[in-house]
Amino acid sequence: MRLTALSAIATAAFVATAALPAWAEAPKVVVSIKPIHSLVASVMHGVGEPTLLVRGGASPHSYTMKPSDAKALSAADLVVWVGPEMEGFLEKPLQANAPKATKLTLMDLKGLTLLQTREGGAWEPHDHGHEGHGHDSHKDHDHKDQDDHKDSDDGHDELNTHIWLDPANARAIVTATADALAAKDPADAEAYRTNADRTLQAIDALDAELKATLAPLKDRPFVVFHDAYQYFEARYDLSAVGSITVSPDRRPSAKRLSAIRAKIAGLNAACVFAEPQFEPTLVRTVVEGTKARTGVLDPEGADLPQGEALYPTLMRNLAASLRGCLGA
Repeated sequence: MRLTALSAIATAAFVATAALPAWAEAPKVVVSIKPIHSLVASVMHGVGEPTLLVRGGASPHSYTMKPSDAKALSAADLVVWVGPEMEGFLEKPLQANAPKATKLTLMDLKGLTLLQTREGGAWEPHDHGHEGHGHDSHKDHDHKDQDDHKDSDDGHDELNTHIWLDPANARAIVTATADALAAKDPADAEAYRTNADRTLQAIDALDAELKATLAPLKDRPFVVFHDAYQYFEARYDLSAVGSITVSPDRRPSAKRLSAIRAKIAGLNAACVFAEPQFEPTLVRTVVEGTKARTGVLDPEGADLPQGEALYPTLMRNLAASLRGCLGA
């Protein structure tokens, strides 16, 4: 089957086992979150292993630094992170623990496609799963339609930070990582370039595969729990129509439940997608009395093992979850 072949090619390219020579000690690289770590690990394949800070199912929005994290930052030559809007916990430690390290802030990359966070109307305030406590950088702003985007020079107080969910942005991240590593480690520059070229080819194959998988879902409306998927939606012309932000650790009030159900019905949503931290019973409660089905989307790979294979697996899992629910 064509899609299966594409999947095999793309995954093999991410986890290629060909040994690459290392002529000097590799730079010590620290990466904030799992999807970005996956891309950086692919560029460093055969040369070195980047250190991941936010491990397992932890969230960068509520992460607390550990002593081992501070130690890793103190030794780092290069730190790769999205930016303070995504990993606020890193702002002060980067200054205190890694003053001499090169910081690759991905939200500042030239040529990156950046989309504004949607709030108001069908879109709930973006509070990262803590009901009633909005993220500071997203408070009290009027936001534009998902088709609006800004160049990275404009600042990003109102921007959606889940940039890796657009493969075009993933390409930019890979290229910038290879450039930064080559500057730090000229002896291994050729290896980084070779790895980056292979990873870019894999991303292109993955992108083509996902376009084919998601094309039939173009006009099927769905609701997400928070506005994390905008880059994925824009890339593949999907029809998210709103968000529902509730706390994963407590049941919504009867009034809140009524409002959520009215929203789902009013938006004519075919599916409502939760995230791994939400109990299935909560999701079923939210959609009770509506015609919507339920599914789970994981934008950060919370349930996936870290490493090179995480990024293509994460993207395929998103596509499979959408097709499984919306295609029913």
